[in-house]
Amino acid sequence: MNFYQQLEQKFRDNAQGSALLLPGDETWDYAGLLSVIDDIALKLLDMGLQRGQRVLVQVEKSPENLALYLAALKVGLVYVPLNTAYTEKELEYFIEDSQPALYVGAHARTDVPSAQLRSRSHGCPLISTTLFSSVETGPPPTEVLDSEQLAAILYTSGTTGRSKGAMLSHGNLAANAEALCSAWGWREDDVLLHALPIFHVHGLFIASHCALLMGTPIVFLPRFDAAEVLQWLSKATVMMGVPTFYTRLLALSDLDAQRVQQIRLFICGSAPLTEQTFLAWEAATGHRILERYGMSETIINTTNPLEGDRQPGTVGFALPGLELRIANDAGEAVPVGEIGTIEVRGPSVFSGYWRMPEKTRQEIREDGFFITGDLGRVDEGGRVSIVGRAKDLVISGGFNVYPKEVEVALYKMPEVSEAAVIGVAHPDFGEAVVAVVVPHEQEVTLEQVDRALADTLARFKQPKAVFNLSELPRNAMGKVQKNLLRDAYANTFSDDA
Repeated sequence: MNFYQQLEQKFRDNAQGSALLLPGDETWDYAGLLSVIDDIALKLLDMGLQRGQRVLVQVEKSPENLALYLAALKVGLVYVPLNTAYTEKELEYFIEDSQPALYVGAHARTDVPSAQLRSRSHGCPLISTTLFSSVETGPPPTEVLDSEQLAAILYTSGTTGRSKGAMLSHGNLAANAEALCSAWGWREDDVLLHALPIFHVHGLFIASHCALLMGTPIVFLPRFDAAEVLQWLSKATVMMGVPTFYTRLLALSDLDAQRVQQIRLFICGSAPLTEQTFLAWEAATGHRILERYGMSETIINTTNPLEGDRQPGTVGFALPGLELRIANDAGEAVPVGEIGTIEVRGPSVFSGYWRMPEKTRQEIREDGFFITGDLGRVDEGGRVSIVGRAKDLVISGGFNVYPKEVEVALYKMPEVSEAAVIGVAHPDFGEAVVAVVVPHEQEVTLEQVDRALADTLARFKQPKAVFNLSELPRNAMGKVQKNLLRDAYANTFSDDA
């Protein structure tokens, strides 16, 4: 049984139960969700799409768009979600690389997409909402797929500026969803508060899959709005979010223990949760946030315990069924307590990168362990702490930003002679992107950078501060010493700055 078959069986068993609770008192039951899934699945088949072909999707969050994802799984297509903030220029790369049979999304909203985009579409249809038109025929058969069938490709930012497509199978999705339902004690009476985007592994897989696999209701909000989320907390039992969600809720004067008395579990991930936020949330609500650690290639690696001590600054223990080791460069486990690279192996770990066999060989060892690139340590009890990121990844508001991509864009500005991009602590976003530049003549301003990057980079990738230097610090080999820059600008967004 593939992953969608598991979901569909649960949907049918709970056909009259609530699936999606929406603003405006609208409710979808599981029978209604199944009907929309079937309609979209038929539309996909009517368009001639075949098992294994890619569907590139860049859409706003909606019940119909969640159904589109599930319909793709049902008929054996490969779902490829993209951040809605990506520009048309960025989209060109994803179309070129994934070779989709269909693109659904933001840049097909105009009647005539740009000539450049059309030229790079390789003949695949570019559409927006036409998938949701009704059809008259009966429900399509669910494809019989084995667990190794490719289900999704999740693009991650690349350190060279070239994004990598992590390939996840039906088996990967099922294994992780089942493990999370067990680890987090998912109950038949749980109600998930879902304010995350659905182009991201957190919202699309981690959150949605738990509730769908158990056939429980989802409070399905189109976006995160602190005041709206606060109102819905009384109707939910589980909330998942990124650190920014919690900092913004803490800023509301009417957040208190009474507001969250129905909640049994607050979960946080996608970016490091500060000890300050952890303790402030406990003081305000009486709840200790459960922090976990995952990534596109593996979904979830570790989680703090459902029962037992949740320690701030740690990401808990390896998920049941997943092997985790702290290794040196040779892949050998280092002694307990020592820092090394986090490596994982298990049924939820991806098979490799789309059309990048060499990169796959570099990052998946012969023994099956995936090299995450994150630095960490494990204590004697098996608790994992992340101490850094070997690849200079910046996680801002839950989204991954690799400095190289931003630096390439900055170098295209005539005002910029040299550029280095770093991440520094930010009270709202966890980390913020900061540009340190050497100008050609006059100092480069944040306003100039904003204008220059507006059409080429998603907003979350763009610097939130710009500093000018006469020269960048370099070592004897000419490499920019970003550690010195991070130290110099560490307090940029603090109250003491």
